[in-house]
Amino acid sequence: MAVKSILLCGVGGQGILLASDIISDVLMVNNFDVKKSEVHGMSQRGGAVVSTVRFGDKVYSPITGIGDVDYILAFERLEALRNLDKLKKDGIILVNDYRINPLPVATAVMEYPDNILETIKKTVPNVVTINAFDMAKGLGNIKVMNTIMIGRLAKTIDLPKEIWLQVIKRRVPAKAIDINIKAFEKAYNL
Repeated sequence: MAVKSILLCGVGGQGILLASDIISDVLMVNNFDVKKSEVHGMSQRGGAVVSTVRFGDKVYSPITGIGDVDYILAFERLEALRNLDKLKKDGIILVNDYRINPLPVATAVMEYPDNILETIKKTVPNVVTINAFDMAKGLGNIKVMNTIMIGRLAKTIDLPKEIWLQVIKRRVPAKAIDINIKAFEKAYNL
């Protein structure tokens, strides 16, 4: 199999690193060679977080460039827009229709761009929008937005659902397994 890339992007605190760990584990269980990188410098202060997972028969580097990514899993609208140039022309972007104001917006130095989803849809033919916040809130725990995003990605990537569920059960804290399974199933069955 040719090497494929998944870029996860969002804001610190959204569970992006756990999501990339779960995705990496699922791919390894499916016998792919997997390489992962992450950038989370100011993530605890609401800064950008990016993780890249590359997989295939043989992967030599976790690094991707402009136009190299097959899938973008964007946990926040503005971060989706910021990373859009990394997506291949025939790539797929899954966007959480959720807004987190970056510091310049929160301090009124800049304005949050209007019509981000419309801009993305004009640029990319393969866009899937998800309202993971409302779905997670409906389940009673907004912390499972990341698992909702994983569930939607799992539906897009053709790998056995049972393996996703096994890895989630192994990776999330015991007290959070049930809610994470519900979140995954809800998104997977969309």
